Amino acid sequence: MMPSSDSFSTEIERKFLLQRVPDNLEKYPRAEIEQGYLAIDSEGHHVRLRKKGDALSLTYKRDHGRRREEREIRLTADQFEALWPATVGRRLTKIRYDLPRGKRMIEIDVYRGVHEGLVVAEVEFPDEKSCAEFEAPDWFGAEVTSDQRYSNLKLACE
Repeated sequence: MMPSSDSFSTEIERKFLLQRVPDNLEKYPRAEIEQGYLAIDSEGHHVRLRKKGDALSLTYKRDHGRRREEREIRLTADQFEALWPATVGRRLTKIRYDLPRGKRMIEIDVYRGVHEGLVVAEVEFPDEKSCAEFEAPDWFGAEVTSDQRYSNLKLACE
């Protein structure tokens, strides 16, 4: 039986490399994330499994860049475990830190495994206007929102 909190939304976000990691990063809330991909096509559609702490989900995403369609369904442990083996060869692990900044939450992802050393920041927005108006802090580096080399999908398949 499916848990009842399913969602559909349009995700608007920007992704950046970091010039430096913020001081005291360890003091912020964090969670280990394991994710793997079940299905991928050349149009930018994919189906992802994610374990973030105790939360298990299946997510469908369409398109790439700043604005994407996203549909997420929470899974039970049995459902997740039944599907997880199908993601072999398309997985990644990262630690996500949540840093509040004004009205926004900056999510800093510190990658593990083959991507050890890669650190990116993602910021989500409620609309295109606030996305365009966002001024990155001075510790952010280059914006890589549209650079597919830094997409989780691409990283998971390397």
